[in-house]
Amino acid sequence: MDLIRAIQQTLKKRDDYPFAIYESIKEQKLLNVPVLNPLLIVVLKGIKELVIEGEVIACKAGDFIFLTDSPSVDMRNIPAQSEYQALLIEFSHDDFLGFSSTKQAQTQFCIGSLTPSLEPCLSQFIQSSDWAPESIIASRRKEILFLLSHLGCADALSSVAVSKISNRLHSLFCEPTDEDLSMQQICDSLAMSESTLRRKLKSEGTTVQTIKDRAKLGLGLHLLQSTDYTIGVISQICGYQSQSRFTERFKSRFGLTPTQLRNTKKAV
Repeated sequence: MDLIRAIQQTLKKRDDYPFAIYESIKEQKLLNVPVLNPLLIVVLKGIKELVIEGEVIACKAGDFIFLTDSPSVDMRNIPAQSEYQALLIEFSHDDFLGFSSTKQAQTQFCIGSLTPSLEPCLSQFIQSSDWAPESIIASRRKEILFLLSHLGCADALSSVAVSKISNRLHSLFCEPTDEDLSMQQICDSLAMSESTLRRKLKSEGTTVQTIKDRAKLGLGLHLLQSTDYTIGVISQICGYQSQSRFTERFKSRFGLTPTQLRNTKKAV
């Protein structure tokens, strides 16, 4: 597969790629995985199963799934011939400027297969990540989205065009920081009063603390899957002063400990 070859030629040249590769040699079963930014997952090896609103969605090697947003998705990553591998590309809501929203569009996901047009488009995105500035990377992401729309994902893409305060707050909590953001700092960043923020979040069925916990643990999950950082370092990056507290919260959210997840990625 040309896409796998492009990934192999690009990886390990730098650390801050606009994409991620998740791999495992043992089955991973993850509960309550938060997806608060639009996400494209392309399965390269093995099988990925997702449970969305009670429906089991299976994607085999050569398939993709585009997810809009969801506070909780159960997932299984199943190796085939001893390996699971997937490409993940996360999009910002600014990438969807130009996509019209429709009130009727309530689709949370779109599935499909790599096509002769989609695979080279993704390969070019991977290869350009080595040299292209962010403005070109953003244009490449938009190119992927317009192609996905052409391939039948228009309803899912148009539903993302509706901006949510929870999405903006999630992005804020994912930014690197050495200290917890105060409520005043949060409100200043979002340019609204605390009462307005709480009212808008209530209308979206969530709270500041819920989004913060989801964002920090989601970041921890991503770092465990995509880096070789120690669990102690990851817990600090995620704002936990105690590794044991991070482990406790991680297991409560995802159904397994960080160590158990790491053990699916290597021989023990």
